Order: sequence, then structure tokens, then C-alpha cells
Amino acid sequence: MTMLSVDNLSVTRGGLPVLEGVSFTLEAGRALVLRGPNGIGKTTLLRTLAGLQPALVGTVSMPAETMAYAGHADGLKAMLSVRENLRFWADVYATPDIAPAIERMNLRALADRAAHSLSAGQKRRLGLARLLVTGRPIWVLDEPTVSLDAASVALFGAAVRAHLATGGAALMATHIDLGIPEAEVLDLAPFKARPPEQGGFRGSFDEAFG
Repeated sequence: MTMLSVDNLSVTRGGLPVLEGVSFTLEAGRALVLRGPNGIGKTTLLRTLAGLQPALVGTVSMPAETMAYAGHADGLKAMLSVRENLRFWADVYATPDIAPAIERMNLRALADRAAHSLSAGQKRRLGLARLLVTGRPIWVLDEPTVSLDAASVALFGAAVRAHLATGGAALMATHIDLGIPEAEVLDLAPFKARPPEQGGFRGSFDEAFG
């Protein structure tokens, strides 16, 4: 079953096109990894898919309220404990049990610690644990393993594989091997936007007001 369909999508950063003509589908149970040099537009593409900025042209199709997006920020409330942070997000998504998320991301020993007292890697694990309480089948992740050590990368890779096994899907921008050999790779280099003199977009466009 197709969970996410992207057709002829062009996206901009700072009013300038960075990617054009991006098309792909993401099926249930599948993972797709975005690759490309720094600055190619991976983050811009993911933000557009998440609805945080409009596309220049093209379409994004998915069932309503099926995507969970994790960007560079961990999305934590500093004064709340690990357990309280997860309980907050679980209540937002009407998820009854946070215990599986705590166990899967190895947070039991930290459950009563305030988020502000965690290390960068621990904060990242807590931020990623939020995905497990959303109940949403499509995970869209921007460099999810930043600040994680090898053991935590393996934990997260296992969480993604478990998500895929239950019919979920994952779209990730990462340079790290997550231990998901079945993941497909989409190289964004062929979709780099062309300058106007070579047939690229002409005109002004500001994604903040599009």
C-alpha cells in the first residue's frame, strides 16, 4: 500500500529553488533514505513534506494525520522529566502507554530525570522516543542520529525496523548506516534545481509567504 506519494515536487530555500522534479512513493513497511551533499536541500524537502513550508510546484499525497516529523530540535520541555515529556506527547496523540517507548530507547534509568539535565545524546534519544508514542505510521526524520553513540544508533535502527514490521514507513535524511539493509536510497543530486538560464524556475518566490 502506498503511504506517501510525491510527484514533480520543487522546493525552495530563502526564495531560491534548490530541488525540482522530485518524485517518489513510499510503501507500507518500507524505508527510504535521502542522500546528497550538504546544502542539496534534504532538510528543505522534508520540511515541505511535513507541511512546514509550501512547495513551489508539485503534489504531496498521504492520508490525513499519518505523519510524524522529527527535525533537528528535540522538542522537549526542559523542566519536565523524561516520563513527563513522553506522557505529554502521548496525551497529545491519545496514546495510553509510554512504557514501550521508554524501554525501546533505553530510558528507564532516566525516567525521573529532568530533560534539562540530560546529555545531548540522552536528549536525542528522548526526542526520538516521541515517535513511538505518536501512533503515526509515517516517520519523516531529519538526521535522527545526531549526538547518538553507536549503541544508541543501533537502538534507533531497531526501533525503525520494528516500526516497518508493523506496517509503518520511514523517510530519513542521514549519512549514517542505521543497520537497515532493506532501506532504499534516493540520491537527490539529479534533482538539483537548474539556474534560470538553463531552464530553471524564473521569478521570485518566498516559501514563508507562498
